[in-house]
Amino acid sequence: MSRHDEFGGSTNKGPVQEHDVIMRGRRLLDITGVKQVESFDNEEFLLETVMGFLAIRGQNLQMKNLDVDKGVVSIKGRIFDLVYLDDHQEKAKGFFSKLFK
Repeated sequence: MSRHDEFGGSTNKGPVQEHDVIMRGRRLLDITGVKQVESFDNEEFLLETVMGFLAIRGQNLQMKNLDVDKGVVSIKGRIFDLVYLDDHQEKAKGFFSKLFK
């Protein structure tokens, strides 16, 4: 896969999009490979990425940037944890049941 395919087009057809999480000083997150933002508030974000669901928890979280075409999300605030939610994990069950009440 060539580097220009990574973020070049406005569609996700072709090679699988890259997924990267870059944290700067525990206050800024840049995430690529985001399919959609499932939900968010000032304490939790739930993102669907090409590598599965990613939960971000923290304090005073805000979406700084969202580019749906490129699958890029930037979040600022105090970040406590990042967790990938798999179907077989107990954490995921608790997290999803809280979201869909």
